[in-house]
Amino acid sequence: MQFDIAFFLDFVFNPRPALLRGLLTTVLVAFASMVIGVVLGLVLSLFGLSRWRVLRWFNSAYIFVFRGTPLLVQVILIYFGLPYLTNVDLFPQDVHLFGFISISGAIVAGVTAFALHEAAYFSEISRGAIASVDHGQWDAGRAVGMTPGLLMQRIILPQAIRIMLPPLGNQMNGMFKATSLLYLIAVPEMLFITDAVNSVTYKTFEVYLGVSIYYLALTTAWSFLQEALEKRYSKGFVSI
Repeated sequence: MQFDIAFFLDFVFNPRPALLRGLLTTVLVAFASMVIGVVLGLVLSLFGLSRWRVLRWFNSAYIFVFRGTPLLVQVILIYFGLPYLTNVDLFPQDVHLFGFISISGAIVAGVTAFALHEAAYFSEISRGAIASVDHGQWDAGRAVGMTPGLLMQRIILPQAIRIMLPPLGNQMNGMFKATSLLYLIAVPEMLFITDAVNSVTYKTFEVYLGVSIYYLALTTAWSFLQEALEKRYSKGFVSI
């Protein structure tokens, strides 16, 4: 069989509406997972820095589990395993959020798995960034009467965020690619749509090479945005 360049170019530059919807699903799932994962990871990092031993143990155990097991296994356990274990349909076909937003239960399961997985990595990223802030900054904040929460918000986090940005950007790049795992739980993201096209056309190399171009475009665009953010925030404090 010969490479069908006409079909390949049509697939890439004249995408089907379903593929564009899959692209949108990929982007939205990636960003939603990262936002939730960053928030959870920041909380976990504070647990890791806590003087309370039980919180430090919880942080260590969480990181041990979620960084030590494959993301694919976590997706399967959450989507298939939790409903089986609880005997409750946790991820129905349609999940209603805030009374007016309806999304697929499989997407909710995927975002949950990705966010929990990302939280384990961001916990270590943010913990290291916070710990790297000069200890004199803590002493200066306490000396002027700042509460721990205000000190963290106004002094420590603005400096730590600049340190977090490069690894956080790399994690976002990884998240774009990780969304392809949703294919296994029938979420119509890019890889799922690509496989559906392949099953009809049998143009295996063309369609999978084509979707690779889309993933490359996503990660490249994010790399430029990441570079711009790093340049922007390397010039001074981040305002929170």
